[in-house]
Amino acid sequence: MKKIFFLILIAGLFQFAIVKAQSGSQIAEPRLGIGFDVGLPTGNFGDFANYGTGGSILYQHPISESLNITGNVGYIRFNGKETIGTLKYRQSFIPIKVGARYFITKNIYGTAELGSSIATANGSGASFIYTPGLGFEIPVSNTGSLDIGARYESWTKNTGTLSFVGLRAGYNF
Repeated sequence: MKKIFFLILIAGLFQFAIVKAQSGSQIAEPRLGIGFDVGLPTGNFGDFANYGTGGSILYQHPISESLNITGNVGYIRFNGKETIGTLKYRQSFIPIKVGARYFITKNIYGTAELGSSIATANGSGASFIYTPGLGFEIPVSNTGSLDIGARYESWTKNTGTLSFVGLRAGYNF
C-alpha cells in the first residue's frame, strides 16, 4: 500500500511539473546549500543524549515556481549523559534524505523528507527517517540566500525510535 501511494505521489508531482513547464512560467535554477545542524533530543532519546551538532549539504531541484525536490546528506554527532560509570554517550550518524520543499510564500517554506540514517558505530545499522519542517530563506545576493529551518526528525528501527528537534542554519548558492 505504501509503495502504491508513493508511486501515485511521484506521478502526481511529475504531472504537476509538466503542466507548470508548459505554462511558460520561469522556474528557478537548481541550488546547492551547506549548513550547520543542531539536534535537541526528545522523548526517550533525551534520557541519554543532551544535544547533537553537525553539518549537511542540501540540493534543491525546482519543478515549479513554489515546489523543489530535495536531496540532503549530513553528519551529526550526539553527545550525552554518563551511561556507565564515567563513560558518556557519544554516537555519530550519517542521515541521507530525499523530499520536497514547498514555498508557502516567496520566502517561507514547508518541507518533508524521508530517508535513512546510518550509525557510524560498528554493527549499529540503519534507521528509517521521516522529517516534517518549516523554514525561511532570506536572499542576500542575486544567487545566494540564508536558509533557516526547524524540523522534527524521527529515526525508527526495530530496536526503537530516536527523535529530536533539529535546527539548521545554512547558505544556498
